[in-house]
Amino acid sequence: MPELKRGEFVGSLDCGTTSTRFIVFDKHAEIVAQHQIEFPQYYPEPGWHEHDATEIQESCDACISEACKRLEEGGWSKDSIRVIGITNQRETTVVWSRKTGKPLCRAIVWDDARTKNQVVHYEQQLKNHGIKLESGVKKGDEGVKALRELTGLPLSTYFSAIKLRWMYEHHEAVKKAYEEDDLLFGTVESWLAYNLLGGVEKGIHITEVTNASRTLFMDIRTLQWSQQLLDFFGFPKKSMLPRIVSSSEVVGDIAYGPLKGVPLGGLVGDQQGALVGNKCLKQGEAKCTYGTGAFLLFCTGENIVESEHGLLSTVAYQAGPDAKPAYALEGSIAVAGSAVKWLRDSMYMISSAAEVNTLASQVPNTGGVYFVTAFSGLLAPYWDPGATGLLIGITSYTTPCHIARATIEANAFQTRAVIESMKLDSKTDLKHLKVDGGMTNGDVCMEILADVGGFRVIRPEMRESTALGSALLAGSAIRFCGWDITKPETLAEVNTRGNTEFEPKLAEAEREKSWAGWQKAVERAKGWEEGVDDRA
Repeated sequence: MPELKRGEFVGSLDCGTTSTRFIVFDKHAEIVAQHQIEFPQYYPEPGWHEHDATEIQESCDACISEACKRLEEGGWSKDSIRVIGITNQRETTVVWSRKTGKPLCRAIVWDDARTKNQVVHYEQQLKNHGIKLESGVKKGDEGVKALRELTGLPLSTYFSAIKLRWMYEHHEAVKKAYEEDDLLFGTVESWLAYNLLGGVEKGIHITEVTNASRTLFMDIRTLQWSQQLLDFFGFPKKSMLPRIVSSSEVVGDIAYGPLKGVPLGGLVGDQQGALVGNKCLKQGEAKCTYGTGAFLLFCTGENIVESEHGLLSTVAYQAGPDAKPAYALEGSIAVAGSAVKWLRDSMYMISSAAEVNTLASQVPNTGGVYFVTAFSGLLAPYWDPGATGLLIGITSYTTPCHIARATIEANAFQTRAVIESMKLDSKTDLKHLKVDGGMTNGDVCMEILADVGGFRVIRPEMRESTALGSALLAGSAIRFCGWDITKPETLAEVNTRGNTEFEPKLAEAEREKSWAGWQKAVERAKGWEEGVDDRA
């Protein structure tokens, strides 16, 4: 066997909602080796979605091992990997034991909707008792505003504090561990870093700032855990919380496996990772990732823009422990690619996800059909956990082709709804939108997005933006090949393969007519599940 070459590479562990990947990039963001594994999904009740944290970790270990094998099969030494980053599904909540390092129950996934009761409870608490701050107790609308100012977030089933509260109230092991100071809480990157960096033996319990900003526990201005928020949610003890680190710094070395001794230098939530991977590092640049859900982030630079139109204010990234954070406005759409999966796996209308484009292209429009894909309520900018999925406008003329097209249009309409809110909040117009994720592979999807939105859609040829973002942050931490996130010009040779652009072709009158129909359909879907789920 010939001697293996030594290169200069960066690795990214990308742990999504349904699968894990480990990708090895060179200095130009070309992929040198990769491996992907799907892990099991658990749906024990309607609206519930769980993961086994141990299975996630095992899939990550296997991906790293297999990708390293492929790297060597390509003639490169695994020692070529200088540093790795992690990017992860956000808000998914993991709890484990400080003593054993083992999960105390299944993780609750970001799109799980079981916590409606908890949301109602805290809404009532804000209304009747308020939240105690240094400036005094804030109740009612003042309390809602104070919570938004502190966290950038609304009360929603989406965020980690609410999920943790449900675990505490429904799993005796979690409650006992909290009371005995044995509870460790974190989002997925926290769990992965804990294990990769040595587990119980090392006890490295950290979380990265963009993920911490999605918990409802962190003050987005100080980037520190807020005692007022912990008290509000009934967790006064801080011992369960990880230490918050920046998106780009070496936090330790891998403790085992083929990458033993390689530094872990970048951590970032997946949507912020895609923002960095698309090099949307300046104020006014935006991207949307279409995966299981869809997530549109609009960079606001060092300014926190407080949304008055249903969006989230969130940390975009922090380029090092001493760097000022960059912020973003975000609109989150719960259902994107998962609606296509529903057509395939539940309705049997298509045999593969790609086929939705073929089916949709057979008709010029939806024939008046709208599909509000609110399978687990509506997120931004509507924030209605009681909304449900709705197919409306069906006639005897309707075919699977119309429904397929309406499924694609649902993503485009929800994207436009978010962008309309962003325009109002940021007082700026969006000239173009960078896109990535599985759904962007289809030209029909992108053409519909441009037509419905009325803006130019830019699709990069290299669309592993989420993984690339964590690789760039990790590389920047060690100044790999001169990379420096604070100086975008140092990334000039990264991801330069080119773009495909889609211009809107639909007449303005048609665009506005269809937009009016969508808004009408959303109003019909809202509030269908009134009251509170008695399982919560």
